[in-house]
Amino acid sequence: MSTAELGVAVHARVRPEKAAIIAGNRRLSYAELDVRANQAARAFQRLGVVAGDRVVVALRNRIEFLESATAAARLGATVIPLSWRFKRDEVRAIVEDADARLVVAEPDAAETMAGLPALHLGGPYENAVTAEQEVPADGSLDPAPVFFRYYTSGTTGVPKAIRRPDPSREAYLANATSYPQLAGLTEPGEVHLACGPLYHTAPCAFANFALLLGHTVVLMEHFDAASCLQLIEDERVTWSHMVPINFIRILALPEEARTERDLSSIKRILHAAAPCPVDVKRRIIELLRADTVWEYYGMTEGLATIIPPDEWLAKPGSVGRAAPGIEMSILDEHGNEVPRGEVGLVYVSPMGGVRFEYGGAPDKTAQAWLGDRYTVGDMGYVDDDGYLFLTDRKVDLIISGGANIYPAEVEAVLYRHPAVGDCAVIGIPDDEWGEAVLAVVEPRAPASPDDLIAFCRANLAHYKCPRRVELVDKLPRDESGKVRKRELRDPYWADRERKI
Repeated sequence: MSTAELGVAVHARVRPEKAAIIAGNRRLSYAELDVRANQAARAFQRLGVVAGDRVVVALRNRIEFLESATAAARLGATVIPLSWRFKRDEVRAIVEDADARLVVAEPDAAETMAGLPALHLGGPYENAVTAEQEVPADGSLDPAPVFFRYYTSGTTGVPKAIRRPDPSREAYLANATSYPQLAGLTEPGEVHLACGPLYHTAPCAFANFALLLGHTVVLMEHFDAASCLQLIEDERVTWSHMVPINFIRILALPEEARTERDLSSIKRILHAAAPCPVDVKRRIIELLRADTVWEYYGMTEGLATIIPPDEWLAKPGSVGRAAPGIEMSILDEHGNEVPRGEVGLVYVSPMGGVRFEYGGAPDKTAQAWLGDRYTVGDMGYVDDDGYLFLTDRKVDLIISGGANIYPAEVEAVLYRHPAVGDCAVIGIPDDEWGEAVLAVVEPRAPASPDDLIAFCRANLAHYKCPRRVELVDKLPRDESGKVRKRELRDPYWADRERKI
């Protein structure tokens, strides 16, 4: 498929009645999405959005998420997906850092968005959109692909933008379709199930790739295992992106609930975001066709490896070999390559050779790069056949249910509680979520774990908050005053082969 055959406007012209987005009882054809995107673009224009601006989309998995992103792109604006779960300070930090012109927000987010340039769903959004004429785009609107800017949290706890030079349209489209091409999913007849939150990098990117290719995108507002299988059967879903927690939930269903659904339409399930337990991966492969479940190792910064199911069955636990066009090295702390089978930091080359930087964080950028390769702090080894096995993580990061959680951000909130004298947040093993957040607190006044958890939940997105709080007399610190987190973590991971 050439780049001239990609994009919502093209599919609206070539296959106008084909379903573009399905969400519950709502269905929007490509022709309808094209018109709605034009209307929304003009509405955004009236609110001051121009080429080069940033538009934040802080919505649940709704049709309007993809509709407003498409609209912003037609004005030449960059789209920043943002969690609708974020609290006021979390939202404000990103909106201000991005200098966003507009935030498309949930109808119940008035308090969170107070003082920000927000357009809320419901009356305000719908009235603004439907006030515009239902006519095709004129020369003032460019049916361009959606350019996203993603934020990733740093060890400071403050999210940082991943900034790259703006690619040409041709280069962007070629890169955007490379994932589906690797999986053999380029024909317009495919149906994509988006079962993860669109504010996360991979679910957002894959849904966008699907629309570029003319696929139907089926949205789940939130993941439910039984509903997921029902949708696969009803909508004849051909591909999806999942994380290990999705597999675990599906496998936890009663056997009859798993086997009574017709899942034969599935061609590919791509998964990543967190290590997948070997037993879980074997069982999900058994549930689906043997050639269906493909894994890749990547991050907001880029793609690193990929492994098809037959290779994984021969190398269980591996995340694969370097993806096409990617080079990988395992280096020691001095930047020297280590022998095969020896653990070191994983470094990979950027996709397309295009370097990135962390916005406003030159030190973080410098720490990530070594020559023409970067690391996000994951550790692992490569076997004699070139397959990567992840073992540990150098940076202070927790991945729970596929979501990145930075302890520094949680700790910053805990320190605001009057009963907290000192604290350390770590990730501990969780059979369902991969890792769970544990806060170890040295109190300076009487405190209860439940109160501290509730305090966090009032100030942070709930997925970032501790599941458990342990009260201790004194945290272990080294001579420099740094908490010895490994000393806290090790007892929990002692009987685990992997440390992430």
